[in-house]
Amino acid sequence: MGTLGKVIYTVGFWIRETGQAIDRLGSRLQGNYYFKEQLSRHRTLMNIFDKVPNVDKDAFVAPSASVIGDVQVGQGSSIWYGCVLRGDVNSIRVGSRTNIQDNSLVHVAKSNLSGKVLPTIIGDNVTVGHSAVLHGCTVEDEAFVGMGAILLDGVIVEKNGMVAAGALVRQNTRIPAGEVWGGNPAKFLRKLTQEEIAFITESATNYSNLAQVHAIENAKTFEEIELEKALRKKFARRDEEYDSMLGVIREVPPELILPDNVLPRKSPKLSQ
Repeated sequence: MGTLGKVIYTVGFWIRETGQAIDRLGSRLQGNYYFKEQLSRHRTLMNIFDKVPNVDKDAFVAPSASVIGDVQVGQGSSIWYGCVLRGDVNSIRVGSRTNIQDNSLVHVAKSNLSGKVLPTIIGDNVTVGHSAVLHGCTVEDEAFVGMGAILLDGVIVEKNGMVAAGALVRQNTRIPAGEVWGGNPAKFLRKLTQEEIAFITESATNYSNLAQVHAIENAKTFEEIELEKALRKKFARRDEEYDSMLGVIREVPPELILPDNVLPRKSPKLSQ
């Protein structure tokens, strides 16, 4: 940030401070009629009681996700936007290279009616689709849970098992390896093909790579974002018909390659 930028930033800071001071003064003058607005602080990782989330350094947790309490997230796994993993009365374990997609909910049960302790355990290379609900269940390695599916207490999805989108899996149901279950309540539909089993692992790999892209983008500073916006605007490519309508003649080469020193610092390259 240059000298002019620092001056503008400082002026903006003091204007905001002055506005807050005036707001506080007005609130005092209102007395009992003052409506106190509570500050809502979102915390991506949050302790509860003495339980602390443990997220691997190579895992991606989206800024709008909530990982609370006794939750472990393994290497290369991803917790996407709007997800809630709440390990308060029991523990949640997420393995490596597993993806829990947007708006999904993972919770636990202290125990069921028979007294069985019910943490939620999710293995390696698992895909959990958007808006799924997993409660006190076990999903083994390389299993697949479709979008909007609900897994209730005591459910076990074995390795390479698949729960279809929108399915409701009742308590204590076991879904054997290599089978697809769906419906409400969920029932056996058919066996998985070898291509579908291979797709489960492929899906996990794709999401692991995609998570790295999102992690890099979320780590960018405000200055980097603004610079990239300016570069896109300056070097935006249009087709010839669009340019001819505007009467624009562009001298930008077909493939724009920016020098290494254009950005403040280079983002780390994705692992192959």
